[in-house]
Formats: sequence, structure tokens, C-alpha cells
Amino acid sequence: TDQVKLEEQVLRQERLASLGLLAAGVAHEVNTPLTGISSYTQMLIEEAPPDDPRRAILEKIEAESRRASSIANSLLNFARPERSAFEELSLNDTVREVLRLFEPQIRERGIRLEATLAEGLPRIHGHKGKLQQVLLNLLLNARDAVEEGGRVEVSTRARGGTVVLEVVDDGIGIAEEDLPRIFDPFFTTKGRGKGTGHGLSISYGIVREHHGEMSVDSAPGEWTRFRVEFPEARPAEALA
Repeated sequence: TDQVKLEEQVLRQERLASLGLLAAGVAHEVNTPLTGISSYTQMLIEEAPPDDPRRAILEKIEAESRRASSIANSLLNFARPERSAFEELSLNDTVREVLRLFEPQIRERGIRLEATLAEGLPRIHGHKGKLQQVLLNLLLNARDAVEEGGRVEVSTRARGGTVVLEVVDDGIGIAEEDLPRIFDPFFTTKGRGKGTGHGLSISYGIVREHHGEMSVDSAPGEWTRFRVEFPEARPAEALA
């Protein structure tokens, strides 16, 4: 069983590496026009009087162009890890920030969002923005899997030198035959137009970049649990 899992990890890393080359090229090409949009919008904002009603619209365009650029740059997680940007941080604090932003959206759908965050967790080394992206992707998947009246639970705990993050939902679950491919690029169980198949593969790449492990268990029609494990921060990592 261990050998099969290792072989699966190697194959998945090879697929991610191939996708990384494509992603790097796409991110570069997309960022070029986005930079132009952002620059011209900033010029218009500077020329617009403070009371000009169009100013608020221009500011939204500028903010959305920055967000689109950030999304494009996230594709580079496959090809260009940036461990120099890592810092020692609290996973709980990172989780709380994401939950504050996501909670209104999920409650609008009549879904209960519960958080059980263990106190006194060891700190980890990582990139805060990327870790937030992982959790957001997991929450979005859980939201789409759960019907009104359902439940999504986010929890953290320490276990054997690692810090564990889990997202559990009581939604439709994942078919057994789909589990081995759930982290593959472009694979999605959602209908046409509802998913690109990038979220989990990008998240998997981010977790591996953090020397972590990501796994999923599911009972079709009952529940799904995504588990992410990160190594505790060690003093030597600060110099890595």
C-alpha cells in the first residue's frame, strides 16, 4: 500500500511539473495586459476629481485587475516556489482571517459554518497568502457540495510534530473511483461551467511546497474530509 501511494505521488508530481511549465507561460501572457489595464486605470483615477461618480468605478476596476493578476501569479506555484517569502506564522490566525471573509457568503446559503481551533498550536513556516488560498479552495468545494441546512466544519490540532487542518462537510461526497484523481489538474466532479479543476491541484501544489501532506476521505452521499498537515516550525527553517 505504501509503495502504491508513493508511486501515485510521483506520477502526480510529474503531472504538476508539466502543468507548471504551461502555467508559467499563461501567467506571463495574462499579466501583461492586466498590468496595462491597471496602469491606465490609475492614470484615469488621478485625473478624476474626488467627487466624480466615475472615480468609484475606476477604483473597482483597478482593484479587480490587481486581484486578477494575483490569481494569474498563483499559477506560478507549480513552477516557481518562493520559499524566501515564507515566515513563521500561526495557522489559527490565518484560518480566522479566511473564515471572517467567507462566513457571510456561506451563511447566505443556509449552511452552518463551525470552527474548532485548538489553542496553543505550534507555529509553522509558510506563505500566509498561499495558505489562505488553500483553505478558501477547500471551503468553496465544501460550500458547493452541501445543500441548505448542511454543515461545514473547520478544525485545527497538533499531532506528532505536525499541525493539522481539516475541512469536513456533510454534503454529497466523492465517488470512490474519483478519489485517486481528485488532485489532478483539470479534474472536476462539478458540472460544465461550474468548476475548472484547478482549485484542488493548485492547493495540493501549495501544500507540497510547504513540505506538507494533503489527503481526502469521503463517504458518498454522507461526508467529505480534507486533511492538510504541515510540519512544525523549526529554528533552522528560518535560515533555509
